[in-house]
Amino acid sequence: MTGRVAGKVAIVSGGSSGIGRASAIRLAAEGATVMVTDIDDDMGAETIALIDQAGGTGQFMSHDVADEAAWEDVVAKTVANNGGLDILVNNAGIAIGGSIVEMELSDWQRQQAINLDGVFLGCKHAIPAMRDSGGGSIINMSSVAGLKGSARLAAYNATKGGVRLFTKGVALECAQNRWNVRVNSVHPGIINTPIWTKINPAMQTEEAPQLDPEMLATMAVPSGVMGTPDNIADAVLFLASDDSTYVTGTEIVVDGGLSA
Repeated sequence: MTGRVAGKVAIVSGGSSGIGRASAIRLAAEGATVMVTDIDDDMGAETIALIDQAGGTGQFMSHDVADEAAWEDVVAKTVANNGGLDILVNNAGIAIGGSIVEMELSDWQRQQAINLDGVFLGCKHAIPAMRDSGGGSIINMSSVAGLKGSARLAAYNATKGGVRLFTKGVALECAQNRWNVRVNSVHPGIINTPIWTKINPAMQTEEAPQLDPEMLATMAVPSGVMGTPDNIADAVLFLASDDSTYVTGTEIVVDGGLSA
């Protein structure tokens, strides 16, 4: 590893598995001190153990991203423990699919709360800490579902499309106020993560009783190859590092050409 984020302090929400875990490990291996947050404490401890194995430095906090007081606590403790904040990866998210005419309002609101409110709260509380630390980089995790619609995923589309445009607006506010905080979004395609096992049963049919990401990749990705969490972590590292100092308000699509 080359120490591309050496000396920086990062928060990675939803860091107990999948893209969040890969991003936390990559940032730590490249020299950052990483605060991993999630509602899954046991898996979070596993992420910290993997960071330790990679020679990095990590801490864990239990964290519901839809709770503003929890965000205040996470940011305050990260700054107090490490002297500042340089990187935020707003990664925590869920996927609730199904017909829009059958979806419960409670499911719509829960998905909005985690996928969109969580990103808003992360930015709201991280930006002042980054500004006081001399600047930083926020990476908001969206999706190709934030670029193109999908039947039976309209509610998820709404959250991820919201993340994309919210990112642009916040990036412009930071730039125009000369806060030295860059804000970008990352848009994964079909990636081999646990989220596929957690999508609600409303997305299943008799013909497809389980969502098989490998089969989906074979049909939808030009190369037929499913992506890995490390593919996304590469993009996160670039945006977190000084290699991207002139990149803000835009999106990096990591989908193997799916949306092309």
